[in-house]
Amino acid sequence: MKLLVYKSLWGMDEGSLEDKFKRIKEAGYDGVETGLPGKKEEKQFKQGLAKYKLDFIPMIFTEGPDHLASYRRLVAAAARWKPRQITAHSGKDFLPYNQQAAYFREAVKIGKELRFTVAHETHRARFLYNAADTARLLKDVPELRINADFSHWCCVSGSLLQDQEPALRLACSRASHVHGRVGYEEGPQVPDPRAPEYARHLQQHETWWSWIIAEHRKAGKKVLTFTPEFGPPNYMHTLPYTQQPVADLWDICLWMSGRFRKRFKKEFS
Repeated sequence: MKLLVYKSLWGMDEGSLEDKFKRIKEAGYDGVETGLPGKKEEKQFKQGLAKYKLDFIPMIFTEGPDHLASYRRLVAAAARWKPRQITAHSGKDFLPYNQQAAYFREAVKIGKELRFTVAHETHRARFLYNAADTARLLKDVPELRINADFSHWCCVSGSLLQDQEPALRLACSRASHVHGRVGYEEGPQVPDPRAPEYARHLQQHETWWSWIIAEHRKAGKKVLTFTPEFGPPNYMHTLPYTQQPVADLWDICLWMSGRFRKRFKKEFS
C-alpha cells in the first residue's frame, strides 16, 4: 500500500500560488488539499499542479438552506478537476437526523454517478460532528465514506473518546482520507503536537490512524491519503495582546507529515 501526503493551503497566506506550489513540492509533499479555486486563478492553479506534478484533493463546503442542492452543485464542480477524491463538509449539526440520513443516501448515489470518492469530514458544526451520531449514520448508510478528523470529536466530547471505541472502530473502517491534526479535550488543535505535555494526545490519534491503516490493508486498498491539517490562528493558540502564534504552522505540518511517514513506515511499501 502506498502513502500519499498532501499539504493544505490553509494558513499559507504569503507568496504567490507559484511560490506555494514550489515550496510544497520541495518539502516532499505529494499534493495539495484546498477549496475549489476561483475562476480567475483556475488556469494558474492547473498549470501549477502540472508543473510541480502535484495531486489535488478539492474541498467543498455545503451551504443552506438546501444543503443537498449545494452539494450537487459543488461536487459536480469539484469532479471537473478529475481528482483522486473529494473532501466534503456536509450539512449542519442542528438539522434533524432523518434529513441527515436522506442527504447522505443521495450523496452516495451522486458519488456513484460521478465515479468519485467523496469523503465527508468529521467536523464540528457539520452532520458528522460527534462519534455517536456518525456511527448511527454509518450503520444506516453503509456506503458512506468519511474523512477522519477525530480532533473535532475530542473537542465536542471533552475527552479522548476512551468510552467510545466501538464508534471509533466503525468510523476507521469507513475512512477514505485522514486529516492528521491532534485535538485535545478543550479544543480541536493542541498548541504544539511536539510538546511532551501533549504526548498522550498524539499517541491516541496515532492509535486511531493505525486502525485506519489496518482497515485499508484488510480491504486491499492500494493508497492511503493523509493531510497534516493543522491550522493558523484562531485554531493555533496565540499569545494575549500581541496575537503572536505560539508555534510555526509550516514547521508543525512538516513535522507531522514526517512523523506519520516514519511512525508507519512498515505499513507502506
